[in-house]
Amino acid sequence: MSQSILMVCLGNICRSPLAEGIMAHLIEERGLSGQLTVDSSGTSGWHVGEAPHRGSIQVAAQHGIDIRRQQSRQLTVADIDHFDWLVAMDTSNRNGIRHLDPDDTKADRIVLLLDYADGDAPRDVPDPYYEGGFEGVYDLVYRGCEGLLDHILESR
Repeated sequence: MSQSILMVCLGNICRSPLAEGIMAHLIEERGLSGQLTVDSSGTSGWHVGEAPHRGSIQVAAQHGIDIRRQQSRQLTVADIDHFDWLVAMDTSNRNGIRHLDPDDTKADRIVLLLDYADGDAPRDVPDPYYEGGFEGVYDLVYRGCEGLLDHILESR
């Protein structure tokens, strides 16, 4: 049975495009392409139609992942029904997703990415749009994606 994952941040140009690219890479690497799909969106519409931030494109490319063709889009109510997993990069955006699910139909599937990261990861993925630090964000997101993928596979 195929499952779908939606990575969500604020503008869908820094963190969630990286998460989409990393998760797609891990899915392909593990031979799971027919079983899992991944997409990304933002809770705001500020950057709709834009490519990912150059910092995200650059750090992904340094790790052999091409995210240049992604385009920012805004999270919709339809996404709540469509996706099996709605994965927020931080608490604020998780709350934004929950706002679109007032009946709590997906409460157990609206999760924080870094809840699945090993080690001493923070709760929220820092936003490199304001702070920079794309390499550190890449490392955190990668760890979260690995742990989330393992969790999804174990819970099937």
